[in-house]
Amino acid sequence: MARQKIIKDDGSSLSRTNPNNKKIKIHNKSDVPDNIVEKQNEMIKKCLSIEAQLPDFLFDYFLYLKNSVALSTRLAYLSDLIFYCHYLISESPLMAEFEFESPREIPLELFAKITARDVNLFIGDFCTRYIVETENADYIMENHNRALARKKSSISVLFKFLYRDQLIESNITEGFNPIKLPKPQPDAIKRLEIEEVALMLDTVENGTGLSDKEKQYWEKTKRRDKAILVLFTTYGLRVSEVQQLNLSSINYARGEFKIYRKRGKEANMPLNRSALAVIDDYIKLERPNCIENGDPLFLSLQGKRMTVRTLRELVKKYTSIAMQAPRHAGYSPHKLRATAASSLIQYGFSIYDVQNLLDHDNVTTTQLYSAHKKDAKRDVVNNYELLDEYQKRKNEK
Repeated sequence: MARQKIIKDDGSSLSRTNPNNKKIKIHNKSDVPDNIVEKQNEMIKKCLSIEAQLPDFLFDYFLYLKNSVALSTRLAYLSDLIFYCHYLISESPLMAEFEFESPREIPLELFAKITARDVNLFIGDFCTRYIVETENADYIMENHNRALARKKSSISVLFKFLYRDQLIESNITEGFNPIKLPKPQPDAIKRLEIEEVALMLDTVENGTGLSDKEKQYWEKTKRRDKAILVLFTTYGLRVSEVQQLNLSSINYARGEFKIYRKRGKEANMPLNRSALAVIDDYIKLERPNCIENGDPLFLSLQGKRMTVRTLRELVKKYTSIAMQAPRHAGYSPHKLRATAASSLIQYGFSIYDVQNLLDHDNVTTTQLYSAHKKDAKRDVVNNYELLDEYQKRKNEK
């Protein structure tokens, strides 16, 4: 089946349903906010752009991904696949005698000749360390086992599908080498101590630890920044969940706000007094209130929705001050998610309640934070004096 051309000669991308590259307007009849729909549309465009660069015999596979996995997973699998196809053209001995200019030219007959050993060489040898050449510099790219396992998963799904649809004769995934992933260690979890959270909030309130240049921005954004940090450390939200928040996400009558989680899940989060206070303070005293600003809750100084990158930089700045560390050593928003989990468990909330709040698929993930209580090892050892117990039992005899 022929597909419409997605990439123009100048390299810009087009949507299948928008061949003239006109401005896209959202006609939204669902209760999902327009900004979520727009973000999903951008991801779909990226998927279509990659699909247009791949062979036509993979069309049914594209349809399979579209209907069976999350949109983010679909994009990740397609990105890994186009990377693998470029490797086949430029590095694989299997196609050395051919001069393909693009992955689209690879025929099914050659794809069917790929063996498990070929894939093992790609993942275990090539992907561990390779060089990306650009006009300005050559970049050494290294992948550790977690990244290699993701690439292996992407390729495994592809070849299982091709075998299921009888496009290849055998299921080569049975011969893929295993990749051992390190078990998460509770002691290695990076998060702020409760005292450091207090220091971070003190910094955002008073500007302590900020440079003169940083204070110029802080004066205009301190209420916004405080609201963001309180949401991160209270609810353990993901950075995308904070970035996508709107004014319309907040339901004051019910005392809750709606977030959109991974895999398209929706969740209503109750507003406690602390969160409500900082959000109200920001909206009433600092957030620009004009129609041009639209629905986004957290705005940049330019009056536009804050980007994920800006949120990461904001968190890194304030966490570095709290830890008395250089700016580059500050934590990511995900470390504040770990901070929230550990703090809630330290305050006595059950693992299952914290699991539900943080949207962990498996309770074993939450258990990692329960094992990371402050001074847990010291408390155990101090409350178990072996010699005292031995002497006590001896005297009882």
